[in-house]
Amino acid sequence: MEVSQSVPELLAAAQANADTHKQKIDETLASMGEEQGSEAQLNDLQAATSAIELLAVDIFAVFEARMQHHFKRGPFSRKLKALLTGAGQPELAHKIYQYYLAINVLKHGIGSSHRELLQFPNQFFDVKSAKDSDASGSLIDVTAQGFFEGLTTAILESYTFLER
Repeated sequence: MEVSQSVPELLAAAQANADTHKQKIDETLASMGEEQGSEAQLNDLQAATSAIELLAVDIFAVFEARMQHHFKRGPFSRKLKALLTGAGQPELAHKIYQYYLAINVLKHGIGSSHRELLQFPNQFFDVKSAKDSDASGSLIDVTAQGFFEGLTTAILESYTFLER
């Protein structure tokens, strides 16, 4: 029987995978220059972006599943936010909650999580309104510098808090 990886190990693997896809995006954009880009290049960009989105959704789901035992029932992220806030960690509570909302937007698109994110005056990542979304329809820019790193850092800090 194989030993399952710990949350920190899974986060490191997800970060490495996201970095590989981000590198592909950067290389494709560099090869396009100021040009529109070929259909193949645009497909490469979309595939790499979708892969990062899936990694983000997956790693948050794994974190939630592995840490759910810290709470009896109910919405994990709201309970985590309340616990962190009550323990004097309001910045981490705010950050992990914003990433939770971002993951919901990646999974479900426009809805209450998207509206709530747009109301935050200080966001940790780029959130587009429905009218400003690009051709792919992406409302969260997972390719922006710092998005995935911020996600994995917030998860790791929350994991460390819960496991102490």
